Amino acid sequence: MKIAFLGLGVMGSPMARHLAAKGHEVTVYNRTAAKAEAWVAANGGRFGRTPAEAAAGQDIVMSCVGNDDDLRAIILGAEGAFTAMKAGAILVDHTTASADVAREIAAKAGEKGIGFIDAPVSGGQAGAENGVLTVMCGGDAETYARAEPAILCFARASRLMGPAGSGQLTKMVNQICIAGLVQALSEGVHFAQSAGLDVEAVLDVISKGAAGSWQMENRGKTMNQGKFDFGFAVDWMRKDLSICLSEARRNGATLPVTALVDQFYGEVQKNGGRRWDTSSLITRLKKAE
Repeated sequence: MKIAFLGLGVMGSPMARHLAAKGHEVTVYNRTAAKAEAWVAANGGRFGRTPAEAAAGQDIVMSCVGNDDDLRAIILGAEGAFTAMKAGAILVDHTTASADVAREIAAKAGEKGIGFIDAPVSGGQAGAENGVLTVMCGGDAETYARAEPAILCFARASRLMGPAGSGQLTKMVNQICIAGLVQALSEGVHFAQSAGLDVEAVLDVISKGAAGSWQMENRGKTMNQGKFDFGFAVDWMRKDLSICLSEARRNGATLPVTALVDQFYGEVQKNGGRRWDTSSLITRLKKAE
């Protein structure tokens, strides 16, 4: 297929690379044009100077940018993708954004005869690099069925969760669960250190039981070593948790642990950890010693 990819950050760049590697004709756009030029030099295809230029004539347009406002700019702006996409084309948005903006874009897409899927991802930079992301999707079944083969170029699992906005709501559940897990793992590692235990041995044995999780397997040892220079940044997590808490205020859900962990991440930011990995929550416990 002819596919445009808008946004070549740490997630978007490898996702687009997998599309090209699977034989799709890929056109890319990035706000910093030099990054798009470098991507084309490394992977082939071509780049557009604007989202509209990249999106023109494409079967599918995929996007992965920072937040709601970034998404509106590249899709609904004066030089946005919707000014150039053909009727019958599909927009698949992989940004972690609000359910509101997903529904807003879905409505605009419907007016133009364009299909839309909100499709936030989980798995982090490593998942994108290795093509094993999990994708949570919102939209209608027919549009999803057409888009799924492209999504599976960089995903090990993808599922339609319901109408537009359902992908974003599912991603919120994902982030709520992660926030509590990372805080609990931070406290467990901190406790093991304070008790004078061999932390790696502790993690090895308990990971085989009911306490085991992806976070424990992938971040427990690096937490213990004080390494936080990889993965999903604290700034991004706070953005995501803000979306979760805002949606909870609307739907009546009670999220006391999520709200508390969000405050803890605020402390990490103030201590210079804005770009540290989310496992850096443990630093605020060590600071309290």
